[in-house]
Amino acid sequence: MGTPQSLPERVDVTVPSVARIYDYLLGGAQNFAVDREFAERLMTAHPYTRPMARLNRTFLREAVRLMVGSGIRQFLDLGSGIPTAGNVHEVAHEADADTRVVYVDYEEVAVAHTEMLLADNDRATMVHADACDVDRVLDAPQTKRLLDFSQPVGLLAVTLFHYVSPEKDPFQVMRRYRDILAPSSFLAMTHLTLDTATQNIAELMQQTQNNVFPRAEAEIIELFGDFTVFEPGLVPIPSWLHARNVDAEDNPEAGRLLAAVARKP
Repeated sequence: MGTPQSLPERVDVTVPSVARIYDYLLGGAQNFAVDREFAERLMTAHPYTRPMARLNRTFLREAVRLMVGSGIRQFLDLGSGIPTAGNVHEVAHEADADTRVVYVDYEEVAVAHTEMLLADNDRATMVHADACDVDRVLDAPQTKRLLDFSQPVGLLAVTLFHYVSPEKDPFQVMRRYRDILAPSSFLAMTHLTLDTATQNIAELMQQTQNNVFPRAEAEIIELFGDFTVFEPGLVPIPSWLHARNVDAEDNPEAGRLLAAVARKP
């Protein structure tokens, strides 16, 4: 395993980062020894962690395909993380090369490598911002250049909101994003549900740069507001993928990550 190239300034390589841990779980190279060591401890305590990360990535790709197949040609990917195989713009551009994608993240390595990946791409861009800072995201020149909010948008919040603390009011943040979307826009989300195991994960994650806040199913549904949730509803990721006839590992333990796709009336 190598170390990330072109290391940005201000990167703290002494404390694990969730973006870099996720990159390691997916087999990426943009992570450090501290991230790998924590990920191994996490997998020892919760062996389903890596399958859950892979299922989550599969859900992202399938949600994008669903949206593109429904006519969506612009995407806002909140908390996009470090780029790996099957990024949103790559999946979307398979169907239509003119699809526009705006990625949003605040993690330095994620931002640097996404910008590097997109250096020659005029249909996808990166906004360096906390996704909870809605004004900064929506007012960014990159967002204004690529996205037309008078037309439907595919909003992606995949493994994002369980990193948002109650103090940041994730429900208000999500409400503001939902409100800006035109009718027939889509929302895809995954979120850790609340049980004893995820509470333990949350305790372990206190040793990283990112705390985790699992939520009850009713709270996760609330994040979708009045959007119409597609069948099979808010369900464990393997169940959602199987309902879409996607060949995916049937890992009951990974079902602690719930997934859904919804559409604005």
